[in-house]
Amino acid sequence: MADPEPSSQGGSGEWHQRIVAKVEPTLVRSAELGFLGSMAILDQISHSLGFVAAAEAALGRPPEAVADLGSGGGVPGLVLLACWPECRLVLLDANERRTEFLTEAISGTRAGDRVEVVRGRAEEIGHDDRFRGRFELVTSRSFASPAVTAECGAALLIDHGLMVVSEPPDEIGDRWPVEGLARLGLEVLPPVRFKERYGYQPLRKVAMTDDRYPRRVGIPAKRPLF
Repeated sequence: MADPEPSSQGGSGEWHQRIVAKVEPTLVRSAELGFLGSMAILDQISHSLGFVAAAEAALGRPPEAVADLGSGGGVPGLVLLACWPECRLVLLDANERRTEFLTEAISGTRAGDRVEVVRGRAEEIGHDDRFRGRFELVTSRSFASPAVTAECGAALLIDHGLMVVSEPPDEIGDRWPVEGLARLGLEVLPPVRFKERYGYQPLRKVAMTDDRYPRRVGIPAKRPLF
């Protein structure tokens, strides 16, 4: 199981501190509003950096376009934004308060012209021509079950695009059946560890996702594919 560092920055401590300085005040505010879990803010940032490391290890470089499913309180989305200054980023969430917070967080920043906050259900966004098949990378942290995450995320990926999903520490690699993922055009890549603490499951899009996916709102959870 790999334990990579963000290759574009060499994993330097100085770079890490710059990222912390950029995002920590916003994430503190997010936590005060109840948008983040109980994990300490610096740990939230480290966990988000694991997405950066896992994606760069698989792609060999930073991605050009990213969709973050269930961006909520801003992790990993705001950390990705700070790490990849040339990347187009779409932050997706169905909650009005959280999307208002994210919109406020990025307003007035230099990144405003390359990041978009979209409020809506992922099942519907996956059929919107602006987003379907448009992203080299899809990230997911605490979005939904594996089956729901895969069904909603697959539709957003370009051919040979990558999905990186945060995994429970003791379940990494055990939740992604090959046959179920194949129905969505996805294949499993080797799981990734970051800092010997955080786990991630990368998935590669290797075939077209059928137009029927994702199914109507609520159906992926009620009738999961696997």
